[in-house]
Amino acid sequence: MSSGNMLKNGQFFIIYEHDDAFVLEDKTKRNLTVLERSMDERYGVEAEKGIIYDADGRGYKVSIRLHFPKERYRLEDVVAVAKSIDEFYRRLMEETCPD
Repeated sequence: MSSGNMLKNGQFFIIYEHDDAFVLEDKTKRNLTVLERSMDERYGVEAEKGIIYDADGRGYKVSIRLHFPKERYRLEDVVAVAKSIDEFYRRLMEETCPD
């Protein structure tokens, strides 16, 4: 979807402007099919969601893109969320893929 103006690009995220929102896209989930658009429970913003399956075949709804309304969030707020996502994936890589 990233048809807006890109503002920040990290290892695991992209932030861009789209209409009246800052959109935070999780790069690790960007090839998932969007199945619904609903509220993200963690951040309280609208999200495009898809499903990831674990090794046992259980499906989990995950947010692919989070839409932070500009009227409630500044770019710095969205960057802080993006950095926490980036840090989570870095730690996960260190734990699961040691040198």
